[in-house]
Amino acid sequence: MLTYMTAGESHGKGIAALVCGLPYGLAIDGGFINHELARRQGGYGRGDRQNIETDKAEIQTGILHGRSMGSPVLLWIRNRDYKIETMPEIERPRPGHGDLSGSIKYRCGIRPILERASARETAGRVAAGALAHLLLRAFDITVVGYVLSIGEFSPKRLSEGPDSGNDAEQTGIPEPLRMAERLRKLRDRSQFYTLSPEQDDEGKRYVERIREEGDSLGGVIEVQAFNVPFGLGTHAVWNEKLDGRLAKAAMAVQAIKGVEIGDGFLAARTPGSAVHDGICWQSARRQERSFGFVRPTNHAGGLEAGITNSQPIVVRAAMKPIPTLRKALPSVDLKTAQAVEASYERSDVCAVSAASVVLENVIAFEIAAALVEKLGGDSLAEMTERLRLLQSEFPFEFGR
Repeated sequence: MLTYMTAGESHGKGIAALVCGLPYGLAIDGGFINHELARRQGGYGRGDRQNIETDKAEIQTGILHGRSMGSPVLLWIRNRDYKIETMPEIERPRPGHGDLSGSIKYRCGIRPILERASARETAGRVAAGALAHLLLRAFDITVVGYVLSIGEFSPKRLSEGPDSGNDAEQTGIPEPLRMAERLRKLRDRSQFYTLSPEQDDEGKRYVERIREEGDSLGGVIEVQAFNVPFGLGTHAVWNEKLDGRLAKAAMAVQAIKGVEIGDGFLAARTPGSAVHDGICWQSARRQERSFGFVRPTNHAGGLEAGITNSQPIVVRAAMKPIPTLRKALPSVDLKTAQAVEASYERSDVCAVSAASVVLENVIAFEIAAALVEKLGGDSLAEMTERLRLLQSEFPFEFGR
């Protein structure tokens, strides 16, 4: 199994990610890991913390001559803002945080709770997800995350300018990967990580107005995975269904309050004939990962019965506004039980862009874990051969 866990606190010595089950022989691109960490620190509307930290992942174990050894990989991201031992206790819990619930649960002060509950922890998840990206890349699977909306700012889904054309069409790249590259190029041109960089100025004016009001913003994020083969996940065991695993990974990211796959909540308001994706056959595409089965639509978001159906996986998540506000909300002093204003800690006005990077990487990790389960995870060479055999076995006799 491909798994990971993180450790560390917001103002502690650093954030660690321990990745277990990475197959032997995978080329490790440290530059790509650090690129993803830098993207997590970016996005318009971030706070002063991002001016202090310059996240770099130190690979401490599991790598030999630039390739994975099949043993656990420990990634370490140092905190420049290390001062946890000298930081004061907080006596006024902040609504929207885990301050009060955690303090009551553990019978402790707020500081130990907020230090671990902080979104700073997601640096470890992004580093682990970047390793998963490298594994997926070896199988021509690409995961792309981007922002759909921030508060009331809802830019167009795709740019309609002269750069919206597909300049990769003549290169022989499979169609799903061409679409992934198109989305990535548009996103990387936007300071908000949307697909309409030409609307960034409009978004900046909106964010600055909210900043002046002492408020904060949430938004909606979409992640797509392209060129995913049939058969990842399972219908057989409820907690191994891939859609459930993806939803859990997304909901476990700080500030995420809603997740949908494919049409999601829209499907609940739509007749079945307009929701379910018809199945067609194109013999010319039988050697592709779809085995020639194509869909005119993808309302299901690439998953049926907890199993991938070779269509792009589409996951959408709603992020609530950052709950640390200069426009202080009412709270209660834990020592006096008197009504007070909530404490204010340095924070972002809008971190939806950063959250899109986290979402992309946690989704990438779950897909990579399902790929390892499907293909066997001892070595990259074994997995590659297994996928080749699965593709070459079609057509096969159904029901035998």
